[in-house]
Amino acid sequence: MPSNFAIRLRCPRGDSDSWVTLSNREESLEQILQQTWDFKCREHGQQKGIPQEVMEVAPLEDPDPPQKAQPTPAVPFTAVSKKKVPRSSERVSLRVPVVIYGYAGKDGAFHEDTETVIVNYSGALVTLKTKLALDDIVFLMHKGSRQEQEVRVVFMDCSYLETRVGLAFKKTISDFWKKNRKKPRVPKTLRVLVKGTDHNGHPFTQSAYTVDLSQDGARLDGVGFLTSPGQTIEVRRRWRQARFRVVWIGQVGTTETNQIGVFRLQAEKDIWRIELPKTGAVPPPKK
Repeated sequence: MPSNFAIRLRCPRGDSDSWVTLSNREESLEQILQQTWDFKCREHGQQKGIPQEVMEVAPLEDPDPPQKAQPTPAVPFTAVSKKKVPRSSERVSLRVPVVIYGYAGKDGAFHEDTETVIVNYSGALVTLKTKLALDDIVFLMHKGSRQEQEVRVVFMDCSYLETRVGLAFKKTISDFWKKNRKKPRVPKTLRVLVKGTDHNGHPFTQSAYTVDLSQDGARLDGVGFLTSPGQTIEVRRRWRQARFRVVWIGQVGTTETNQIGVFRLQAEKDIWRIELPKTGAVPPPKK
């Protein structure tokens, strides 16, 4: 019966490793180890090599129409134990824009835009330039839905230019990778007062405006003192105030410069006092 294998190949011109998936192979695991395979090194281009490591893997469910097979890293990122554990779902090759942020040891706070390589209900495999360590706790935000989750680093594949990092959710989430947000945002401009601490540790207070609102968050415009997500700020609307966590910061040089996305930490405090769509009440598409 044909099998699928993931092989780790080392570039003969450097220390960079690459993972390649071999699909529907009749060879045994031992035969795979003894053969030479073509692969593309990120630094030196097309190369040939003998596998440094090989593992048998389950086939990935491809959400797109069948196409010519492309080399895809097949690595276990939902567990670090060698003991086989039933997966919560099959891994799927899917590129989703995400933001990873948090603290990276001695390097301090970081904020990196990247995309997933593989996803499932338990987490994702992403590429990162930031150096993390196993068991580090960081945050992942889905740029399409603005949803975020605390994740743990459970796997790392280091190479010369980038690191492929496996990130695991605290619990399985079946609908996290869907494009639609759970709580729709509605455009609304309100003047607010924002209090927080800048990257130098200095407190600041400034006025800003909302761009859109939802049941549990908002997008604010005119906040120029913040440089990385994860900070807690106070937002005041008239005489009402609540604490929010910054989950997204607009990229400098784009139309989103000086904009931030915030998530309300005090669910009982409604400072907007505006009727907003509830969970699942997604507005109909515009004609």
